[in-house]
Amino acid sequence: MSAAFLAGAIAGYGVAVPVGAIAILIAGLTARTSLRVGAAAALGVATADGLYAAVAVTGGAALAGVIAPIAAPLRWIAAAVLIGLAGHTALTAIRHHRSPAVAVATGSGLTTPIRAYGGILALTLLNPMTVVYFAALVLARQASGDLTPAAAAAFVLGAFLASASWQLLIAAGGSLVGRLLTGRRGRLVTALVSALLITALAAHTLTT
Repeated sequence: MSAAFLAGAIAGYGVAVPVGAIAILIAGLTARTSLRVGAAAALGVATADGLYAAVAVTGGAALAGVIAPIAAPLRWIAAAVLIGLAGHTALTAIRHHRSPAVAVATGSGLTTPIRAYGGILALTLLNPMTVVYFAALVLARQASGDLTPAAAAAFVLGAFLASASWQLLIAAGGSLVGRLLTGRRGRLVTALVSALLITALAAHTLTT
């Protein structure tokens, strides 16, 4: 079981460590809001990775075959969501910069822990490559005949904890940036840079 847990942890880090749109979202969100919101977003990613790991150990190969034909539409949906988030981030930052009182009163978007968790969870689940990634790893273990129910549970737990630890580290980094850039201008700049990066990553999603 310990070997399965380690394999799951390695798989979790493998899918979580590459810095992409989600990592940028978490860091930027934490910098503009709070560590609580960023941590909730991080746990949303970890939940999605844990769910995909669970799906993989209970039939990932079959699901990967189902997802393959609709991978392109899913990429378009993910790109649309990212562009929407980028636009919302930029417009909100500009509005708050022009009227600081609005920043205090506004609670829309991913500005609360619950909204951040649900929003980032949904966005992460739109990535069809995650389940394919986990399915490939699980199929390799199944070939060796050692993937018992207990081992499968350990694999999923390892993947979840690894993903959670990495995403929380990113959120903590975003919190540090937030403390360093507490002024109105600093918040505006980081929000606009984040929006530009998210837009670029949305475009990249459609070309990969």
